[in-house]
Amino acid sequence: MANKDMFLWWGSGSPPCWKAMLALAEKGLWEELPNELISFSDKGHKKEAVLKVNPRGQMPTFKDGNNIVNESSAICMYLEEKFKSQGTQLLPDDFAIRAQIYQYMFEIDNIRSNIMMPIVVYKMMTKKEVWDNDMLKEKIEPARKEIDTWNNYLKGKTYLCGDKFTMADVFFFPFLAFLVRMGLQLTSRPDLKKYYTSLCQRPSVQATWPPHYKESEGKDWLAEL
Repeated sequence: MANKDMFLWWGSGSPPCWKAMLALAEKGLWEELPNELISFSDKGHKKEAVLKVNPRGQMPTFKDGNNIVNESSAICMYLEEKFKSQGTQLLPDDFAIRAQIYQYMFEIDNIRSNIMMPIVVYKMMTKKEVWDNDMLKEKIEPARKEIDTWNNYLKGKTYLCGDKFTMADVFFFPFLAFLVRMGLQLTSRPDLKKYYTSLCQRPSVQATWPPHYKESEGKDWLAEL
């Protein structure tokens, strides 16, 4: 049962928000958690109630009583440490497995630098008629290699670190789902496709699936990958 002193402000489809929501769901806290869906387009993340808790006005914004934890990765770690024995243990005791989990957690930043920022964010923030297509073509190969790297990591495995769902998957899946939403094709990457298809059916993923993903179409911005 969720602690009524907890509250989460979140945005639909934001991978950082989804990370926190997945961690909450895996700990059995999401279903009854007081929360508010924020509209980025309406600047809901800059409203007074949010800024009082998170001066940066960013999502997700989280509080647990007097404890305020706003960075998505920090929220996930906080929840695992406070509720280690509750729900899914996301950081196992085995130090070798934990080290691999940590590596993947931090390595996910490469998805931002190789795919999201140079292609997705660029296209999102720039009018299509003035896209620098030569520049975008240069970004395709690094982005493709990044996706292939993660496909290779999943060869012969159910989850990133073997046969158990861990914090590595909490961090990775929301970004993968976002890339698929942006047009990423998984047909030529069977291990990644199997992983994505399987996790889409996981109860925590189903419970936290972004509402607007169900109501609207995505983009084709990553179709070339």
